[in-house]
Amino acid sequence: MAKIHFLGAAGTVTGSKHLVEAAGRRILVDCGLFQGRRELRSVNWQPLDVPPESIDAVVLTHAHIDHTGYLPRLIKDGFRGRVVATAATAALAKILLRDAGKLQEEAASFHNRHGTSKHWPAKPLYTADEGRKAAEFIEGLPYGKSKRLAPRLSLTFEPAGHILGSAIVSFLVDDGASGRRLVFSGDLGRRDSPLQPAPAPIGNTHYLVMESTYGDRLHPDEPPADQLAKAVHRTVDRGGALIIPAFAVARTQSLLYLLDGLERDGRIPELPVYLDSPMAIDATETYRQFEDDLRPEVRDQLASGSRRLRTAKFHLTRTVEESKAIHRVRGPVIILSASGMATGGRVLHHLVERLPRPETTVLISGYQAEGTRGWRLKQGEPTLRMFGHDVAVRAHIEQLEGLSAHGDQADLLHWLKTAEYPPDQTFLVHGETPALTALEKKVEAMGWPVDVPARGQSVDIDFGT
Repeated sequence: MAKIHFLGAAGTVTGSKHLVEAAGRRILVDCGLFQGRRELRSVNWQPLDVPPESIDAVVLTHAHIDHTGYLPRLIKDGFRGRVVATAATAALAKILLRDAGKLQEEAASFHNRHGTSKHWPAKPLYTADEGRKAAEFIEGLPYGKSKRLAPRLSLTFEPAGHILGSAIVSFLVDDGASGRRLVFSGDLGRRDSPLQPAPAPIGNTHYLVMESTYGDRLHPDEPPADQLAKAVHRTVDRGGALIIPAFAVARTQSLLYLLDGLERDGRIPELPVYLDSPMAIDATETYRQFEDDLRPEVRDQLASGSRRLRTAKFHLTRTVEESKAIHRVRGPVIILSASGMATGGRVLHHLVERLPRPETTVLISGYQAEGTRGWRLKQGEPTLRMFGHDVAVRAHIEQLEGLSAHGDQADLLHWLKTAEYPPDQTFLVHGETPALTALEKKVEAMGWPVDVPARGQSVDIDFGT
């Protein structure tokens, strides 16, 4: 019998880590950081449930930090196996892992200066240099090409439609006359994503490990472009700043694509747009590098120049001095800055500066994990704690629905129906309890065997020995 150990993103949406023991190998699918609540973040400092040196390979579904951000620590603690991902994920990880280490260093430095850590001295989980070196371990594998991990065990990546390079991972144990297949969905995108193609069909599989981030909700019918246009016009009417905390990868590029389209169609005025995130700037260049992985119509538009990943009055701010200068810019103006959940990054400085101003609009543009600053803004909390101080929230807080890179419940159920037959078992992961429970009921109604594993749980599967 083979085993799956659910080490993270089980009962929550972060810290994705699933260990597969099959064909004499230990394969860790995703290697993510826990984010959000303090008790979750503290898990990042705890030893992994298995010795890192005992793991033969890490397979990454995509580059987001909740799926890759623990890799530098795993290597630091003794992992020496191979790391496999798509070529675009490998490229994005070089940006994201270095930045994650930099944020760790900055947080430790802040705590040491202000004496706000329970530990002295506060230390980073890993450094920017360790993040950079970890990314160099990653081997790029094209979609649809099989890679052998052991004499009887191979893997294949297919598009997941979530972000650039995101992949559905299919493992095959070949026993000669027949094979057994195990599929990990990774994070699944939408059928109508602005940039990414729809997720590839499941085909046939014996076991399925599936995300459920939006398993209890549906995206609104109103197109995101229409919502974005209304937010821009309200910003113009108030004469203030539209601050969009945006994930550097995927969300920023989708927003730029939509803003450019709205401007070109004359639906919004040409406003100054500041992209204040070195990581988002680098990620946008990577999107250009891997245009072939985008939707065909998007690829054609970018190639012809009829659409771009920038606007008419576009400003890139790489340096700290350029970022600070934005504070002197009066509205109406649009500021896109990381991070998407306002857990760190330059967006915090813009929030400190402009949250107390009633003419400011903060546009929340995606999923916010419980306990994050973005989540607190959505809850309507009157103050937001940043850099050791409580900042008054007098700005207008709005939600841009439907731009999430995650498929909603309808998308997830549509993808399930692409399976040629029901798997022997489906495991639901990467979701909060309401989402997991709602999707579990839907899968049960299809007549499929389904389970919702807890973090730390191990299950036996008939997938080779």
